[in-house]
Amino acid sequence: MKRPGKRLSSARSLLGTALALMALLASAPPAAAALSPSPSGGAARPVVTVAQGGLRGQSHDGAQEFLGVPYAAPPVGAARLRAPAPPPRWPGVRDATRQAPACLQFSPFGLSDPAAVSEDCLYLDVYRPRTARPGDRLPVIVWMHGGAYSQGTGTQFGGRTMADLTRSVVVSINYRLGQLGYLALPELGRENALRSGSFGLMDQLAALRWTRENIGAFGGNPGSVTISGQSAGSGSVCALLAAPPAAGLFHRAVLQSGPCTLLGTPDRADAEAQARAFAARAGCSAAAEPAACLRAVPGPALVEAARTLPTRGPASGDGLLPVAPVQAIGSGAWNKVPVLIGSTRAEARFFVALTQPQLTAEQYTAQVLAGYGAAGPEVLARYPVAAHGSPYLALSAVMTDSTFACHTQWTAQLFAAQVPTYVYEFDDPRSPTLAGAQVPGLDQSNAHSAELAYLHDFTMGERPLTPVQVALGNRMKRYWAAFARFGAPVVAGQPVWPPTGPGAAGVLTLDPVATRTSTSFGAEHQCAFWRTQPPRPL
Repeated sequence: MKRPGKRLSSARSLLGTALALMALLASAPPAAAALSPSPSGGAARPVVTVAQGGLRGQSHDGAQEFLGVPYAAPPVGAARLRAPAPPPRWPGVRDATRQAPACLQFSPFGLSDPAAVSEDCLYLDVYRPRTARPGDRLPVIVWMHGGAYSQGTGTQFGGRTMADLTRSVVVSINYRLGQLGYLALPELGRENALRSGSFGLMDQLAALRWTRENIGAFGGNPGSVTISGQSAGSGSVCALLAAPPAAGLFHRAVLQSGPCTLLGTPDRADAEAQARAFAARAGCSAAAEPAACLRAVPGPALVEAARTLPTRGPASGDGLLPVAPVQAIGSGAWNKVPVLIGSTRAEARFFVALTQPQLTAEQYTAQVLAGYGAAGPEVLARYPVAAHGSPYLALSAVMTDSTFACHTQWTAQLFAAQVPTYVYEFDDPRSPTLAGAQVPGLDQSNAHSAELAYLHDFTMGERPLTPVQVALGNRMKRYWAAFARFGAPVVAGQPVWPPTGPGAAGVLTLDPVATRTSTSFGAEHQCAFWRTQPPRPL
């Protein structure tokens, strides 16, 4: 196996950091939910009762929503850098009409970052159909946002349209980010039964346990829970598939633009070295009790300490994640459920536009030759600038194919040998990019995160969807919800989406004009070639 050289490796490292950019979208500034001591006023507002007390939500755009619901105790003060604890009970009926703050952001990029952030952030939002009642046993979709495990918030992803259109219950969660969520110091691991510092992954488990215990009150079926995520959120799904404590908490899995063979996890030794470096940067390396020291450091100082030490997410080698997800899945020792997995047609346009928008032909050639050494001339022959129209598009194709596209195929093949697996490629050549990320003159359609506006009430796209795109989004929502309901994306009146097999290459192309099954995905992305030149996992 040939390893990419320094220049292309540095570009590829930007992929890992830039995964945070997919979550740069922020909803209106969220505010902490308030408590109301009694159900006085607002008689038409829906009320449900969960284990912790009553919740009063609201009707919105044909659905009902319950916002800012605590699923764990605030991880602040002495609870910082500890496993999540159960949420406390509250008196009376809690107002659930305001979204909670985002978790502390460790990689703000300045496009449209969340306006309200807090370490007190372990909340979720629940969306249900307007006619839902306890006992309906509707399918449940639990969404995990992306952001390189260091940025973003679940409040950016509304589920009203999905819930109303498909009669499903949607749960969107926050989880701890950066080193508050992922810090593999042994001193911290010794404080919990799993011997782990992956608190963000523990938060996701806590949200799933809360969902199992309480979703029936909203009309959801605790026996039909689908975990779904994009980018680093998909990496979280990979980790949950491999985490023994997650067994039985979900029944389907959706992975969007985050294949398990690409998103690697640090092993215990590497993660501990990274954690020690971070503790030193935060001024706690010489402390007799580094855990206590880190709990006393102000949040902004922790963010500053992480500026050049980005987290790589959950580490393997502990009781929470004994082995890396790709190893667990390959061995067959994982939480086996049906899988829906896919990517966008031109994922890397997003990253190249943000990092090298003025790339010249000479720079492209030098970068590829430096990156692939003896294989460089073949890469240039397979991806000539003339065939793609510009150096930007040529490099985007190289990086898309060698990372997201082919790794999606390879990850799907691992799954398909063991469970029903459905593969898609999102392909709308006119899709909008993210607000604030558009570079004038560059085609950024079908890039990383392009599908998000089609699946969620997601208003931070660079422009609104057209009626034709809205129709595609509705078809996608129906496919996703059918998969959540049946374990297969079977929708009457929509093109048949066949499962892929260990040797099959069938992929559903999600096109606004002609959604269809394709058997040429691997050839179009040159995956046979890239298997001989696999990039290092992120």
